[in-house]
Amino acid sequence: MKGIITQSNYIPWKGYFDSLANVDVFVVYDDMQYTKRDWRNRNLIKTPNGLKWLSIPVEVKGKYFQKIKDTKIADKSWANNHLANLKQNYSKSKSFKEVYPWIEEMYMTCDFDFITEVNMHFIRKINSFLGIKTQIIFSSDYELHEEKSQRLLNLCNDVGIKDYYSGPAAKEYMDLKLFSESNVNVHFWDYSGYTEYSQMNPPFVHGISILDLIFNEGDNSKDYFKFGMT
Repeated sequence: MKGIITQSNYIPWKGYFDSLANVDVFVVYDDMQYTKRDWRNRNLIKTPNGLKWLSIPVEVKGKYFQKIKDTKIADKSWANNHLANLKQNYSKSKSFKEVYPWIEEMYMTCDFDFITEVNMHFIRKINSFLGIKTQIIFSSDYELHEEKSQRLLNLCNDVGIKDYYSGPAAKEYMDLKLFSESNVNVHFWDYSGYTEYSQMNPPFVHGISILDLIFNEGDNSKDYFKFGMT
């Protein structure tokens, strides 16, 4: 079984979904510590004036060690604001008329209290749009107390992952020998070499929300993946 273990992000970039499409199981690493100014509660879109952050306000004051799954939304008006920004900046995109009703419904039905719930709402909806049927489970459903590599390995063993896929940055901290001794094969994604699509407001930028790709390419969005579909 091929699997990925990673945190939930808000409307992630295309590489995130490309990764999910290429594995059998996605373990949402939701019992990790919440980190500020990260991808958990924000992402980038393109505008005529450059890149713009869409950020979801969350409760962090005095909660220095809270887990992602316990991080609450601070102001539920964020969804209307984000939707207005998307409409303003993508109304002239190639596939706007095709995809906007679906995106609008996705935002209008996002009434959740915790950031993990919000993120998974969007990830599941976008998976469905792209035809990604990867199984989704949560690390918090498993009792794990070890740190870093051992914890990841134990998750792989508990879930039945024999081919573990990770981002290239994990090379810096993963104990690959530990995985090898347990007969778990580790693979690192190579996110270089993506084909450019008909993105608005040049210059082209790859590392922004997948909604940019969807607004511009609609049903053809998955044609711009590079890893293939499981």
